[in-house]
Amino acid sequence: MKEIHLQSPLTALPGIAKARSEAFARLGIHTVRDLLLHFPRSYENRGNIKTIAEAADGETTALALVVATQPRTANIRRGMSITKFRAFDSSGTVELTFFNQPYCRDVFSIGDEFRFFGKLSTEGRIRRMANPAYEKIEEGKPLPDLVPRYPLGEGIAPKIMANAIAVACDCLESIEDFLPKNIIAKHSFPDLKNAIKTLHEPQSPSALRTALDRLAFDEYLLFSLSLSIAKRSQGITGASPCLNQGISPLLALLDYELTDSQKNAVREIAKDMASENGKPMNRILVGDVGCGKTICAAIAAYIAILNGHQAAIMAPTEILARQHYNDLSRLFSNLGIKTELLIGATPAREKSRIYASIAASGAGRTDLLIGTHALLNDKLTFSDLALAITDEQHRFGVGQRAAIREKNPAAHLLVMSATPIPRTLALVLYGDLDISRITEMPRGRQRVDTHLIGEALRPRLNGFIKRCIDEGGQAYVVCPAIEEEEGAIPLGRVFLPEEEYKTPLKNALDHADSLAKEFPDRTVAVLHGKLKPAEKDSIMQRFFAGSIDILVSTTVIEVGVNVPNASLMIVENAERFGLSQLHQLRGRVGRGTRKSYCILVSEATGDTAKRRLQALCQTYDGYEIAEEDLKLRGPGDFFSSYGDDTVRQSGGLRFSAIAASADPNVPKAAFADASEILSYDPELKLPEHRLLAEELSDAFCINKTIFS
Repeated sequence: MKEIHLQSPLTALPGIAKARSEAFARLGIHTVRDLLLHFPRSYENRGNIKTIAEAADGETTALALVVATQPRTANIRRGMSITKFRAFDSSGTVELTFFNQPYCRDVFSIGDEFRFFGKLSTEGRIRRMANPAYEKIEEGKPLPDLVPRYPLGEGIAPKIMANAIAVACDCLESIEDFLPKNIIAKHSFPDLKNAIKTLHEPQSPSALRTALDRLAFDEYLLFSLSLSIAKRSQGITGASPCLNQGISPLLALLDYELTDSQKNAVREIAKDMASENGKPMNRILVGDVGCGKTICAAIAAYIAILNGHQAAIMAPTEILARQHYNDLSRLFSNLGIKTELLIGATPAREKSRIYASIAASGAGRTDLLIGTHALLNDKLTFSDLALAITDEQHRFGVGQRAAIREKNPAAHLLVMSATPIPRTLALVLYGDLDISRITEMPRGRQRVDTHLIGEALRPRLNGFIKRCIDEGGQAYVVCPAIEEEEGAIPLGRVFLPEEEYKTPLKNALDHADSLAKEFPDRTVAVLHGKLKPAEKDSIMQRFFAGSIDILVSTTVIEVGVNVPNASLMIVENAERFGLSQLHQLRGRVGRGTRKSYCILVSEATGDTAKRRLQALCQTYDGYEIAEEDLKLRGPGDFFSSYGDDTVRQSGGLRFSAIAASADPNVPKAAFADASEILSYDPELKLPEHRLLAEELSDAFCINKTIFS
């Protein structure tokens, strides 16, 4: 086999041809590194084997059974076959059924013992299990207790993903560890090969925890090092001074007055942009959902345009990009400013027209360009970009900040984040940026009453939904999963007490069906990250227009269009979410004149889970909530990508291990080691740091010449 490296394309692996690699690419998996670090979303706990008598009806469980009868296959109709046989243990017998899997006849022989994992049902006196997972039990070959389940996509079935990762793991011996040996020894970490192998084939929860700590350390270290590189850009000069020539024409078009907090943020931004020493602005604007960050960014763009330059706003999703375009193009058209929208779905001919308009000078040139990652296209060249704005920063990273700046390294940079960051983390996350905080909500903005309830109050909740809709409002219902995940433990919950995760899991597809039956005279729709962008956009536009009464969704709506008529947010399995994430979801409602509510539904009995959720019901300040989340859950939530809508960019780091590792000592150690490394090797030129420099370049899309 030819030598495989972390950055080898997937086609370098045996069995992955071009067509299949394209299916993986749609998941953001382009290289062997991407595949090996494609984290399981959960693990099936198949190690807790029960007897048939112990297992409850409807329970998803593991059974160790001996095959009792020879499998028989029958064609029940055209294109449909069924294979059946019986198996037993010391307490009873189960009838096993496999649909459209005739090859099972050759897998199971009388007397062989297998571990089966699936949902056990009872019909009369007969116990049945349909399409269970199975593994042969053989002496001297122990089966793993935890079996991973991976995020999948179109054309990537579970077996295809598992087989591809297994092949990649077989190539681990040829992969070098980029972490210096002295650091591995100092922290008693497993090497990279063993950490990755344990991630996909954990022998025990403790081994998995150690592996996650090592991988989380890597992510923290790389992130910390990348910040030091970003800080070097602060030495760049040549930025165009953009003087505040008067923003009253824009303010006159608004039907509200800026809050004192917004005015202060605008002053700080304007001061940075007016700098006469040629130093570009590097500022982040932080504040709750709905606090008015966008109008501050619009004022910054207006200042740049009044000075004869161009501005760009980059959003993480097409939905959000369209919202910004719809809001700002109407505002700026009244001021004679030309605005364009550029997203992945923009037709090729339209893209060519926009490229020409952006590159033009003089009359007809586009002043403000709003879009998604499409703004990073090499074909796009600005004639005079003076201000780059990125929205929802937790969905991007240092590499994306650097990428948009490559359109003009001396451009002013403004970052917006709707996640209130604890002060103790702000310098770590945004050490390369000056921080402006919006701490007030717009005048007249209502507080969203928040309540925690259990499943016993479901009938009353349904009645409340009906009342809110009858009064003319609309409701969001957020679920933690898209589809049923019976018997799965989420990755970040593997180490928590069982009561913290072992609650009935609501999934968006099934719950939407249930609500449609409960409210037959109302329109119920479902939205999730597996839908195509055009489908998601259509659903959100219909919800905005009021033609959908109840929108069942995953956290893809955390960053979505502003729907002033939405007055009810219901979060199912609320214990599965971080407090800051719940706070952002709550911010989706209460944006109009209707009295609004957030209902957290949870059956979790653990003290930590209850304490967290009760804190949200009592606290409405985003910064207080962020500090509480940091104390109770650690820093992972503030680094991880929220929601299922985020797809890893090629070579990008997703902080998957950070989101799963809860050890507060890991980030402290990583940041200290990063500082020490740079103290004696600021350019990472020493031989022992060669691989670290290469990994840093690949992980954050940073130009490799930065270290040369």
